[in-house]
Amino acid sequence: MTDYLDVNRANWDERVAIHVGSAYYDVAGFKAGEQPLRPFELAEMGDVRGQRLVHLQCHFGLDTLAWARLGADVTGVDFSGKAVEAARAIAAECGIAARFVEADVYDAPSAAGDGFDIVYTGIGALVWLPDLDRWARVVDSLLKPGGFLYLAEFHPFGDILDLEDGSRVAYDYFDRAPQVEDFPHTYTGSEVLENTTSVQFAHGIGEVVTALAGVGLRVEFLHEHDFTLFRRFGSLEAHGPIYRFPEGRPAVPLLYSLRAAKR
Repeated sequence: MTDYLDVNRANWDERVAIHVGSAYYDVAGFKAGEQPLRPFELAEMGDVRGQRLVHLQCHFGLDTLAWARLGADVTGVDFSGKAVEAARAIAAECGIAARFVEADVYDAPSAAGDGFDIVYTGIGALVWLPDLDRWARVVDSLLKPGGFLYLAEFHPFGDILDLEDGSRVAYDYFDRAPQVEDFPHTYTGSEVLENTTSVQFAHGIGEVVTALAGVGLRVEFLHEHDFTLFRRFGSLEAHGPIYRFPEGRPAVPLLYSLRAAKR
């Protein structure tokens, strides 16, 4: 627990170059004008023109820069210096005005400032945070009155299903012990990593909502979605850019999205 940040930072620093060059992220497509944001995010976020937006755990910034293209005044925060360097380079090459700062998410208020209209947190972020109450306090500190958090995240229900075809419950939903994992690859391809260890933390839906309510944020919606963004289970079928279980199988939540406002 004492060095989870160092372990994870080494892992993510190494992933950056692999991800930037991967077909999964398609940086070339982004530079040509393609939109990496998901349709449900665009619909639920609404018009961001003229809004100050801070993106926590932004990785190398494609989603951050996509919001900038839609008119937001963006700041991206990530704990990986290599990711921040890559984000700045892509922004410069694309001629997109954006600010990127290197900081752990828990230090975001001192690194990025406050008075933001929107705190945006993209998919796959919360699993890297050990303390959601502290995260919620960070979100509250960043927002100005009337601002809101928008969170899109993998649904924790998917974490308890077996990886082969997702047809049975195989893991404990309430297990909150740190999960030390050792994988030779990242999720974008087969390149072998040197820093293979990571530490992750499971969070249930109730934990997320309770943390936000605890700092006084008002949940405006919590939407659960029956699709995900990659073939997490062998039985999932592709429907364009999303993946669902085959027709005839019971649908289960695989993603969720939440919006919470500061009074």
